[in-house]
Order: sequence, then C-alpha cells, then structure tokens
Amino acid sequence: MRHIRACNAYRPERFVPLLAGEARIGRIRRDNAEALARFPQAFAVTSDAVRVVAKGDPATLSADFDRVIDALLNEGRVAKWRQETFAVARRWGEAPLFSLDRGAVSFFGVRAYGVHLNGYRRTGGGITLWIGRRNPDKRVAPGKLDNLVAGGIGGGLGVWETLVKESEEEASLPRALVDRAHAVGAVSYKMEVEHGLRDDVLFLYDLETPGDFVPRNNDCEFIEFLPMDSRTVLAGVRNTEDYKFNVNLTLIDFALRHGLIGPDDPEYLELLTGLHRGDD
Repeated sequence: MRHIRACNAYRPERFVPLLAGEARIGRIRRDNAEALARFPQAFAVTSDAVRVVAKGDPATLSADFDRVIDALLNEGRVAKWRQETFAVARRWGEAPLFSLDRGAVSFFGVRAYGVHLNGYRRTGGGITLWIGRRNPDKRVAPGKLDNLVAGGIGGGLGVWETLVKESEEEASLPRALVDRAHAVGAVSYKMEVEHGLRDDVLFLYDLETPGDFVPRNNDCEFIEFLPMDSRTVLAGVRNTEDYKFNVNLTLIDFALRHGLIGPDDPEYLELLTGLHRGDD
C-alpha cells in the first residue's frame, strides 16, 4: 500500500481546476496558475480556477499553448521538451481539444494515458515475469526495474497502436506475438511532482510468451531483461524501492489477478480499490 499512497500523494487544496468551457481538463498548482496570469489572451486566471479563453480549432489551440510553454520553458517552469505531444480531451474517447507537449503535461495537470505490458511465461514452479532494467541515463527512474513494455500514448496513436510500436522498440516482440496480448484493465493515480501533477491512467495488457522467446531492446530504453520468478518480483515490490514508481502498481495488479495476493492478505481490499482512483 505504500506504493499506492506514494503515487496518490497530492493535496487538492494546492490545485485549481483548468477549465475548457464548463469541463475540467486539468488541475493546475496555484503557483503555476499565477504564472499563467500574464497570458490573458490564452487564460483567465482567478483564485479558484484557470479557464482556457483562447479560441480556435485543435491546431490553433495547440499553437497557442506552444507559445505559452515556450515562455515557461525559458523560465524553467516546465520540463525539457520531449518533441512528443499528448492529446487533451474532456474525457477518454472524445475528440481532442488540442495537443500538448509531453514535457508540459504535469504543469497543466491534464490526464495522460499510457500502456504497460506484463510479459510472462509459465514454468513448473509457477509464473516467471520478464522484467526490464531501465537505462541509467533515463531522466525518469534511471536504472529502476520496469515492465517488459511500457510507453505513453501520444503522437496521435491509439492504445493498440502504441502497444505495437513500443513492443517492437523496447523488446523486439514480433507482431504475431503482440497480437496474442490481451487487455486486462487499467490502473490510475494522481501524484504531485516537481512541475505540477501527474494524473495518469495506464492501460494494462498480459502476454504469455513462448519458452524460447528472449526480449531484446532496440531503442536504448533498457540495458537488460531479467526472467524473474513472480514471487521474487512481488517480494521486491513489497520490500524494496527497486521498481519504477508506477510499475509497482502494475505488478500489484498482476499479482491480484493471478492469485499471488489473495483475500487472506490484510491489504487485499485496500489494494483492489487503491489501484483505481476515481475522477475526484
């Protein structure tokens, strides 16, 4: 539970809603809201909300946000640009209002989506999980342990397209093998970070890999893949900080679904509800 609590550590009173019309599309920390007051052509800032007042189609609004982000970047208020955009919509499945540079997503506190794939194989002793070790040069969670495949949903791609793309880049998964992956749900969390708020939803897939499959990284995201007994993985989650912060949640979800954590565990019900935060 400490991982779930850490991934949901934020104080709502420190944030105000970001509104597009009457819909909340993000949560902005109050100091960040104050920084937006000098862009009246794009935002109306009050003590209890920030409202998008810029008008236009998605391309026009995206350009307006880019100009604001450019100024914020020069002040060090947003992270370095990643040359990757995330679509911002009122809710999942709706047409995007605009696109936002990935580096600014937490500043505006908009919901971001990702996909994680649990790769595993069954052995005589139970389940073995494929665990990747992140490159020590990564900006986020360098050297930490990770799922077999994971990535943010951006660049105009959908969930499945992102899974296919990341599977090839990160683990050299053949398309025929990826096609055997099946969706198993999602986990969500909200956590305050340096530049604002991460409001994330991770779509989860399971894939049982053949005994002769060995993953190979293509994009320098990982330095190695380790076949690890599932109970060893779970012990690492329970007792260490070896795993990337949100990967702890995806592995807890895997353990619940595969019976590695059962109803007799005193945290069982807390874990079930804690992995799925509502849109409060």
